Amino acid sequence: MLKGPDSRKYTQLSFKPSATPELIPKRFKMTDIPKYDGTSDPQEHITTYTTTVKGNDLAQHEIESILLKKFGKILTKGALTWYSLLPEHSIDSFEMLADSFIKAHVGARKVQARKADIFRISQGESELLREFVIRFQKERMLLPAFRTSGQWRHL
Repeated sequence: MLKGPDSRKYTQLSFKPSATPELIPKRFKMTDIPKYDGTSDPQEHITTYTTTVKGNDLAQHEIESILLKKFGKILTKGALTWYSLLPEHSIDSFEMLADSFIKAHVGARKVQARKADIFRISQGESELLREFVIRFQKERMLLPAFRTSGQWRHL
């Protein structure tokens, strides 16, 4: 058993109980997603996590509680340490948790492409316009997202 002032931090909840009023339904299944260790893009991890949770055919009012309650299960190594050190009841919503998570792990984020990078995608000499447009859309989606006024957008 852990003793001393640090032992309490492992049992406290970082989110406020009022932010998670819903119980996790028995039908909820967390599919296997790679645990985040602090070395890859945190935004991609949040996207994967939220998509996985929402893929459970949940009622809208259940989603927020589950996102908050299960978040620690998808972390490991330094990211899990970061999560365990969040102050008790300091998180009001999953949006707040996701923002804190991304800010804390921004160093692992891929180098952001500049808007000018999209103009480097050009049509090949023998490439049909239809083929180019399809390839352009695929390559555009691979460019890192950037945040403007609270929303994530692709370049």
